[in-house]
Amino acid sequence: MTFPTLPAALAAALSARGYADPTPVQAAVLDEAARGRDLLVSAQTGSGKTVAFGLAFANELLDEDGKLPVAAKPLALAIAPTRELALQVATELNWLYEGARGRVVTCVGGMDASKERRSLNHGAHIVVGTPGRLRDHLERGSLDLSALRAAVLDEADEMLDMGFREDLEQILDATPAERRTLLFSATIPRPIVALARTYQRDAHRIETTAGERGHGDIAYQAVTCAPADIENVVVNLLRLHEAETAILFCATRDNVRHLHASLNERGFGAVALSGEHSQSERNHALQALRDGRARVCVATDVAARGIDLPGLSLVVHVEVPRDAEVLQHRSGRTGRAGAKGTAVIIVPYPRRRRVEGMLRGARIEASWIQPPTPEAIRAADRDRLLVKLLAPVEVDEEDRALAERLLSEKTPAEIAAALVHAHRSALPPPEELIAAEQRAERRPPRPDIERGDFGPSAWFRLDAGRRQNADPRWLLPLLCRRGHVSKDEIGAIRIGPNETQFEVRGDVAGRFAQALGRTAGTDDSGIAIEPMDGAPSGPPPRSNDGPRHHARSTGQRPTGPRTGQPHRGQPRSVPGRGPR
Repeated sequence: MTFPTLPAALAAALSARGYADPTPVQAAVLDEAARGRDLLVSAQTGSGKTVAFGLAFANELLDEDGKLPVAAKPLALAIAPTRELALQVATELNWLYEGARGRVVTCVGGMDASKERRSLNHGAHIVVGTPGRLRDHLERGSLDLSALRAAVLDEADEMLDMGFREDLEQILDATPAERRTLLFSATIPRPIVALARTYQRDAHRIETTAGERGHGDIAYQAVTCAPADIENVVVNLLRLHEAETAILFCATRDNVRHLHASLNERGFGAVALSGEHSQSERNHALQALRDGRARVCVATDVAARGIDLPGLSLVVHVEVPRDAEVLQHRSGRTGRAGAKGTAVIIVPYPRRRRVEGMLRGARIEASWIQPPTPEAIRAADRDRLLVKLLAPVEVDEEDRALAERLLSEKTPAEIAAALVHAHRSALPPPEELIAAEQRAERRPPRPDIERGDFGPSAWFRLDAGRRQNADPRWLLPLLCRRGHVSKDEIGAIRIGPNETQFEVRGDVAGRFAQALGRTAGTDDSGIAIEPMDGAPSGPPPRSNDGPRHHARSTGQRPTGPRTGQPHRGQPRSVPGRGPR
């Protein structure tokens, strides 16, 4: 497939950039059925949609000779959810319309508004901006949309999720009714359909993701682990993949801040992106990733929207996404424009069922795997080192002279060993993991152990059992954190097929129950805890699906880190790490 007949200036720009064939979304918007019509396009990030809508509204901007009129009031408007995405869109449209002498002006939050007003006053063919800043210019009278011929909403679902509906409506209401409206969205939920019905006329629907398994160029993996091991699993994933660039998604600014500091402390080159960072800090972070000074980006969902990083081959969902759409948007940072990528979801044992449902809803087939072990990481390191050292290199006379001197003082084996040591010492060490499942398989089941000196107690239950890989090694820290008690105040822990029963010392049971109410929903475990009516009767529950695993608290905390969110008056705790 080749591009259809295009204006000479745009055809030359595409040729100069090496475009030979259109992507599916580009071919669809240029099809005869889409010509001149409003478009409702479902296309994934990285599918070439920016060039697609640049080509789609070309007929509205260019005259019969393929030229643009003198820049005055904007003829086309592109709205994007974030500063980074708006700037990327402007960059793409600049080179696409450079041959036609198109003038593209950006209006984005965090930039100098007075400079933007001056640029608008000098005239523009295309304006690209974020909803809030565009609305501000509109209200101040510096943006006149009365001559607009085409309006584009890029990543419309993201803009609605971010609360920009009112801004979008005000902007679109200020445009001529006969304009073309092109709405691009990775997903088409009901709010997008409602927006399309309000502001589009007989829209032509284009679906370029139908039948795809999420992003076709992304390999999805789900890594199960104990909640206390999340941060250690992150470290081992980074070490196993050694990706040129990786992005780690967290749910909150605090979690981003802590994980970023922890990775830098371990020796990873990491930067952070969250809502607390200024535009200058964001620009510095992105530039560090692009020029190789950093290889890992720790970010929140909102901060990372619209980011396009070359060489980004690994996305890690440190905290489980809230729904399938967030999962796909996060993962879409990799596997772009035909490149291959890997998206890894870290799944605490109690959240597995929820993640399985999310993957089914998104039509994503993920490989369920165990966390990388230190042995697997060291094996991968050996393979990478052999490839690196055996690759041909160009050397000069100074290199040869130094090599001769080394050979005169050391044997070749000693020199090779020194090279290996230097390489390994520069790498962060892998982390040891709890690996509850492996230990449960190795050890024989043991009978219940009751603590005779525990005294009066109250019993509680939680909705995780053997089928959810419940294990005292990670349950005990969770109970202490959620109930604000110490390990010595937790008694027997009885693990059944689908629930676990445990006792709490009687004199702290009331305080424990109150703390449960305050801390409900504050961590990523998804576990519900409630009191029982009296002590359990009879032997601990068992099922026919496997061996008995009945255990009491061992009195020992796991050596791994914890998960959770802060509560008032207590030290902060974040995924994979204990209180600081």
